[in-house]
Amino acid sequence: MNADQTKMYREALQAPTVVERLLRENRSEVESLAGFLRRNPPPFALTVARGSSDHAALYGKYLLESLLGLVCSSAIPSAITVYGARLGLYKALVLAVSQSGESPDLIEVARQARRGGALTVALVNQESSPLARSCEVVLPLWAGPEEAVAATKSYLATLAALAQLVAYWRDDRELQGALSQLPEALHQAAEANWSAGLEVLSETDNTLVVGRGYAFAVANELALKLKETSALHAEALSGAELLHGPVALVEPGFPLLALLPRDKPLPGMLSLLENLRGKGAHLLVASSEADALEFAHTPMPLPVRLHPVLDSVLIAQAFYPFAAQLAVARGHNPDAPRNLSKVTRTR
Repeated sequence: MNADQTKMYREALQAPTVVERLLRENRSEVESLAGFLRRNPPPFALTVARGSSDHAALYGKYLLESLLGLVCSSAIPSAITVYGARLGLYKALVLAVSQSGESPDLIEVARQARRGGALTVALVNQESSPLARSCEVVLPLWAGPEEAVAATKSYLATLAALAQLVAYWRDDRELQGALSQLPEALHQAAEANWSAGLEVLSETDNTLVVGRGYAFAVANELALKLKETSALHAEALSGAELLHGPVALVEPGFPLLALLPRDKPLPGMLSLLENLRGKGAHLLVASSEADALEFAHTPMPLPVRLHPVLDSVLIAQAFYPFAAQLAVARGHNPDAPRNLSKVTRTR
């Protein structure tokens, strides 16, 4: 099997076109929603999601808290569906994120939130889904059919949708301008040559994916894809947390994938890489920055940079084709991960 013949690989390369359409088609609805939110600021926000969608929602949490100062939490659906709790969500902003929009627990949380007076917004790929019908506002992802079990283009579309909403909400002209260049930057990122990482990660059973800020949100998604498609045990860690215990896992030769976009956490992450080199870790470094790549035993260069808020999105785009290649190198079919199906329904 050739990786470039897999659905996952092909769908990942469709993401730039998907994002271009999303930014164009959703703009009017996003401007209207952003205007409403400026006039009626919510007291806090809640995200409702699972899997890759939950990792996208974590990126949204970083956007809302770092750029808008709005407290944002991730819902625990079982608090409602299993324990019968009734959450106080009056006037809150509730962002429900899902590729399929069919999971019963997410639908129930959205319904209860709306009944409780929250503003509910669905970011879904299926506009006719039960989750979309449960919410007041729908922001379509425009990803089209996604046949590979592992989400790629729908995840990247969700990141773009969240960034677009926040850019217009805070009237951030610089970020709006960068978003207009995002599709082309994604095309360039998809051409990244990370083949040097294949040998290292094809021969290991465990790794860590480390980032801070927006990059930590993306690290969670990358770690999930390594588990899903390559049966490689990978865990995401914040660079701020790694030295608080998990660093005990690091031994000579231990492979560690570090994400270092050009962003405010970069100086601290460079210090962390120096520390980890001293402990014998084998560093795979994904970055557009020369000073970060100098710390790498295995450089994974990002051929483009755009904006601190969006450069982590570019890392995810570069990673997906690599993940398909790695899965094949490890003897797996990335389109059909074992024990998984495309739609997971939890209650």
